[in-house]
Amino acid sequence: MAGLNPESSFLPELKKLLPDDTIHHVKFAQGGQPIRKWVENFDEIAKKNKLPAKNDPGEFYDRTVQAAKKGMADGKPKAIVFLWMQGERDAKENLSAAYEESMKTLIANLRKDLDAPDMRFVIGRLSDHLTSEHWEAVRAAQVKVATDDPLGSWVDTDDTNNKEKGGKEFNDLHYTKVGYDLFGQRLARQAVRLIKGEKPDPKGKPE
Repeated sequence: MAGLNPESSFLPELKKLLPDDTIHHVKFAQGGQPIRKWVENFDEIAKKNKLPAKNDPGEFYDRTVQAAKKGMADGKPKAIVFLWMQGERDAKENLSAAYEESMKTLIANLRKDLDAPDMRFVIGRLSDHLTSEHWEAVRAAQVKVATDDPLGSWVDTDDTNNKEKGGKEFNDLHYTKVGYDLFGQRLARQAVRLIKGEKPDPKGKPE
């Protein structure tokens, strides 16, 4: 998410889809971080899943909430949509078993602390950069969390990260400039579908 420029992708698409609405956005992104940095009780979740405890749970959560509340200083909006793109560190640290519960905990905590029980959310699923057991498990957990929640959705990023190298495409972790813009557009389209109560589309096709 750190590499996404809202001004060139997400916001233009959102304004196109919601031309008569006032839109506020808050970006808080920390590249290459595990989900535990946003989940204060991660060690409890880890223990239940027979994973090692960590010494840094919840480091970014309060800052995320503070940034969101600052963005709502002029009044609570009609709709709040939380956008999330993360997971590679958890996969590479073999912590996938704790991912689903951690994601659900983060969403529940945000809804409570922002006094927004109807907060929608869109998860950017990890791309197909790797095919390891834990990478695939995180991808599956992201889809499950999104589809289990009636206010959740996810977007596909498998076609956003291919780059030319030596005349051949290879599957990189980070996206191309076009890929980032496509990702941002898909996030906006999914957000609007959730706000309107429409069926989500992971490919985020234009309406």
